[in-house]
Amino acid sequence: MKCPFCGNGENKVIDSRLSRDGQVIRRRRECNDCGKRFTTYERIEEVLPMVVKSDGRREPFDHNKVVDGIRHACEKRTVPLSTIEDLVDEIEKQLQETGEKEVESSTIGEEVLLRLAEIDDVAYIRYASKFKNYADLAEFADELNALMEQRRRRAQNG
Repeated sequence: MKCPFCGNGENKVIDSRLSRDGQVIRRRRECNDCGKRFTTYERIEEVLPMVVKSDGRREPFDHNKVVDGIRHACEKRTVPLSTIEDLVDEIEKQLQETGEKEVESSTIGEEVLLRLAEIDDVAYIRYASKFKNYADLAEFADELNALMEQRRRRAQNG
């Protein structure tokens, strides 16, 4: 594993921990050259479906790409990275369980939105604004109103 600070390939593992669900190993490493510490994640590589983009292109499912998109939506919010990782792990597991060879990118986006709505309203709106590509302010306002109505119903139902 290359050090992200100096590029040296020699390092030592100073701590290893399993994730909550036991699917990922988190390792703290220390570079033998510069002495800086960094974290790596190890997971079983399982066969995931190809993602069919809106323009018809196909590309492999990329865990990090989904995490980055959510992390961008959660920027300057109080959503911990571990919550984002757990969210993507759940989606990835769901995709594996379907056994499908291909999945529409819109399906993944909708799954992200469902989970973000439970975590952080602002992150949800940020992600939705990019994912749904609103044509005008009225569409965006409709989305906000639907989210607010959903929150009101949840509050009334306990």
